[in-house]
Parts: sequence; structure tokens; C-alpha cells
Amino acid sequence: MYFGGDYNPEQWPEDVWLEDVRLMREAKVNLVTVGVFSWARLEPSEGVHDFGWLDRVMDLLHDNDIQVNLATPTASPPPWFGLAHPDAMPVRADGTRLTHGSRDTYCVNAPAYRAASRRIATVLAERYGAHPATAMWHVHNEYGTTCHCDHCATAFRAWLRDRHESLDALNDAWTTAFWSQHYSAWEQIMPPRATQYRSNPAHLLDYRRFCSDALLAHYREQRDILRVHGRQPVTTNYVMAGWTPLDHWKWSAEVDLVGIDHYTDEPGDGGLAQVAFASDLARSWARGKPWLLMEQGVAAMYTPDGTLPLEPGEHARRSLEYVARGATGVLHFQWRASQGGAEQWYQGMVPHAGADSRIFREIADLGRTLGALPPAEPAEAAEAEVAILWDDEAAWALRNPALPVTGMDFRASVEQAHRVLWQRGLATDFVHPSHDISRYRAVLMPSLYLISDEAVANLTAYVEGGGTLIVSYFSGIADPDTRVRLGGYPGALRDLLGVRVEEFRPLTGPVALSDGTTGAFWSETVQLTGATATVTYAGGGPAVTRHQAGAGTAWYLSTRLDASGLANVLAQAGL
Repeated sequence: MYFGGDYNPEQWPEDVWLEDVRLMREAKVNLVTVGVFSWARLEPSEGVHDFGWLDRVMDLLHDNDIQVNLATPTASPPPWFGLAHPDAMPVRADGTRLTHGSRDTYCVNAPAYRAASRRIATVLAERYGAHPATAMWHVHNEYGTTCHCDHCATAFRAWLRDRHESLDALNDAWTTAFWSQHYSAWEQIMPPRATQYRSNPAHLLDYRRFCSDALLAHYREQRDILRVHGRQPVTTNYVMAGWTPLDHWKWSAEVDLVGIDHYTDEPGDGGLAQVAFASDLARSWARGKPWLLMEQGVAAMYTPDGTLPLEPGEHARRSLEYVARGATGVLHFQWRASQGGAEQWYQGMVPHAGADSRIFREIADLGRTLGALPPAEPAEAAEAEVAILWDDEAAWALRNPALPVTGMDFRASVEQAHRVLWQRGLATDFVHPSHDISRYRAVLMPSLYLISDEAVANLTAYVEGGGTLIVSYFSGIADPDTRVRLGGYPGALRDLLGVRVEEFRPLTGPVALSDGTTGAFWSETVQLTGATATVTYAGGGPAVTRHQAGAGTAWYLSTRLDASGLANVLAQAGL
């Protein structure tokens, strides 16, 4: 069972390192992540390397039986890089080119950045691939930086050629007949930069797909270099936030274990529900591989209003919940709280107060508890009888600013569904709409805006074979190119659900439903075409419907139910 966190010895004098390893041994730390933001120290000028300090750190940790998750530092190029290669600094959609001064300041499609990343990964692999402390490799950090520069434009066009094959196909997929956007040459296509009014939603979605693939190509290049020089597992850390342009199913097929950074922002049981959600996602993305909690806050929640302390014992409770849900280890950001810098007020396992503190004492107790546990095994997906559909592309599509209302949020819909299942004690997997779902008792589809014909066929076969499908509003509306499926909503799912919707009726406040619960945010004028209404609006129209299809049942929720309303539907569906 791994236990530890991010360790940044380059921020401290060497006499502190000795205290660090003494305290790590006391706290039963056995794995630390080193080097995430150390590029400027490892390569102080282009092509000139300084490994002496890292050699001493690696040897010191090994001598004290502490393993290293060694990072490639490519998430934060050093100051000299931006001066030498200004074209590799990222450009925002409004044309602003950013400068060095923070982290993640790079364009992943800039040739100079890709070459520099390969070089630093190579020298690290050659030097430390056989070092006895190196237990795994940590490529980059929290991938997610996007850019809109000319390098990206060139790479985007090449990606589009591969995806669409011809301009005619692209023009059709993007509906470029609208607003005179028809492209007659590939060179006319740019990244979705700032423009006069609304951008083309298909253009926006394809760019997010492209960004995911471009970042993944950067990961693969380093991973393949590292594998030449060692047999350690190679991974990266996903930040559990909705802004990241990563297709997690695709990425998780490329890593040796899934690593997540997860920071809760709710107290009490709400925080435990967040832990369960992130853990089930990580385990599901891993699909049988191990998964690791790479970062979490140390005895604190980071909210929009500031850093709030957890109650005594709450940090251990949450950490053990990750373990109970299959994590192969519990790591933190960070080992020692920084004295200066942009994250100096993020807690450390050793806080500013030092080892004589409640926080460190709780960390040491947690380390001893985890050290007494047997080795972790990957959780078996077969334990769960319920699944929730997760599709990053559908989530990205809901970021389209031209939707009927603002506030459509795929992740929030998924989290609500998961939380109600968690409160009912139901183990839950996440699955892609294309996955084999035949073994699940029930599958939930929360606001899955985009859906392919193949996914519709998969879901139809599941229901007709005896499965229970529970579909929330604004699902099945568009095809994978964001084109609305005509003939009435919910588009591709009308026949399966036995309903047809002519009109959306967004809400400005909550509405009463016939079962005593409430709907909010959204409602629809639902026509029954085979389904029966189980819950109605105050005016009498169907709010929740049930349709028998083959040997199974398909439910439709045409409004945002409160937690009690969703729990009622699950109970009626036999969950």
C-alpha cells in the first residue's frame, strides 16, 4: 500500500532533507513523487544539466527504504525556454500570447517544446531508469493546457484530415452552410479563436478532441522513451475537474496504472460522497488495472472561499474510503508545506507549524494504519450491478454556449446520480456508451447530449435483452458532430423510450410533481408513444415515464429531479 506525497527537496536546504527522511520513516511513508516542477534546476540552461542534487536525493531516499515516483518536469518549462523559443509559449483564443511566470506555460504542438520534452525525458531515463529507488515514472503533471497558436493550427488541420478525410465530409459534419462558413481549402481552417459572435459548436468539439489527442501524443513520446531504460510502470495524474480536455477512456488505455488528483470541497458525508465518486471513476477508467490516488489535500478542503480545515479524524476517514474502493495507495500534495511561491498556503503533511502539530500526528497515524493493511488488489468490476454512462465528448459538447439554456452540466448530473446510488448503498461502475453493459441490472444515462448510432444500438439491445435503462433529460439530442437529430426529442432514443417531445420548457424555479417531490431547471412537453407516465407535472403532463421494450424497461426523466425524486425512480425500477 503506497503512502506519501509530492516531495520537493529543491525548495529546501540539504539539512532539511535529513529531517524529511527521518519524519518520513516515522510516518511510514514509502513512496514520494519527486521532480514534478524541477526542470529549471535539472537544466539551468539549454543543454546544460545539473543532476548532483537529484542524485543525492535519490540515494538518500533509497537508503531509507523510500521509493520514488520520478516525474518528468515538462509541465513547467524553465525561464530560459520561453526566451529561446517564444513561439512555444501558449496563445489564448483571443490571441494573447502568455509569458513565463507560472506553470503550464507551453504549447504542446510547438516543435521546440516537444523536442525539449523528449530530451529531458531521455536524460532522466538514462540516469535513473536503473536506480533502485525508481519505482514508477510520473510523466508531466495534470495534463490540460490548451493553445490556439499557428503551430496548433497546422497540427489541427492534419488531425482533421485524418478524422474527416475530405473537406466535403468536414463541411457536412460541421454544417458549414450556416453563416457562410464553407471551407474550400484546408488552410482556411483555424483553431476556434475569438470571433464576433458564437462559434460553430462542431468546430469547438473537434478542437477539444484534437487537444486530447495532441496531449496524449506528448505523453506517449515520453512514456516510450522511459520504457527503453526501465521496466517501471509509467503513468500520469488526471486532475478530477471538468475543464480538462482529456478523453479519459482513451488515455487510460495508454497508462500502466490510473493516477488521479482529487480535492474534496464539501464537509462531512458530502466529502465522502465526492471520494466515492472519484474512486469509482478511477477504478472504472482503469478497467482492471491498478489505480492510485496521486494527490489529495492534507487535512483540508479547498473551496472557492478559501482553505477550510477538516475536523480531526476526517482526513483519515476519507483516505481509507479511497482504499476501500480499490486505491493501491494514498498520496498527497505535498510532503512539506512551501514557505513561498504561489501555493504556499496549500497544506503539507509537514505543515508550516512543523512535526509538532495535529496534522503531522494524524498523518503518521494514517501511515501506520495503511502500513498494517495487506497488499491491495485491483477491485473487480463485477462487484457492481449498476452503471452510469460516462462520455467526455458528450460533456464537452454541453459546454457549447449556444444551447437552449446555460447551466447544462454533464458532470453535475452524473454526480447527482452517483450520490443517490451511493446513499442507497449501491456499488456503481462507470462505462462508455459503446462498452458491453449486458451484465448490469440497471444503467443510468444522465444528460448524455451526444450519442452515436452504434451506442443507440448497444443500449437498445441491452434493454430488449432485459436491462433497465434510466435516461435523464437532454439525452440523445445530437449526433457526434453536434447535429440535432430531427423528428422530435429525445432524438435517437424516442423509440426506445416510447416518448416524443416537441418542445423544451426550461424552468425559472422549482415545480411540484405528483409524487410530492420537485423538478427544477428543465421541463418538457412529453407525448406518450408507448410509454406510461409514473410521475406528472402539476398541470398533468408526463414528467417521468416508463416503457417496456422487449424484456427490459426504459425510463425517461424530463426534468431535473431532486434527490428524493431520483431515489423514488430508482426504487420503482427495483434498485
